[in-house]
Amino acid sequence: MVILATPLFYSAPVSANDSLAVSICEYIAANDKHRLRKTLLSARVKLRDISESVQCGGNNLVRHAVASQAVDTGEYIIKSLPKSVLEDGADLNWATSNGYGDSPLIAVLKEHAGL
Repeated sequence: MVILATPLFYSAPVSANDSLAVSICEYIAANDKHRLRKTLLSARVKLRDISESVQCGGNNLVRHAVASQAVDTGEYIIKSLPKSVLEDGADLNWATSNGYGDSPLIAVLKEHAGL
């Protein structure tokens, strides 16, 4: 008797990560903090671990939240990231130079980054 130990179902990790990234971007744009948190928890990932690798329309997560005017999810993202990621002021400079200077997330960004 020969038993083959091959998986019957295989899903490539890249496609799984792509669908996770798409879901994250959609929930940020929809300002759905609950579904964003639920998705992250079920995938067992932390925002600080994926913040630099996930891009939404060419923007990082903070910039995507600012551009989408997603205050709740944006605040959640900013407060979940370490201060060291934000303290260079790049996201703040991007927001003000792209016409988002009046976003409520600017104050949250400044406070958390210590700017």
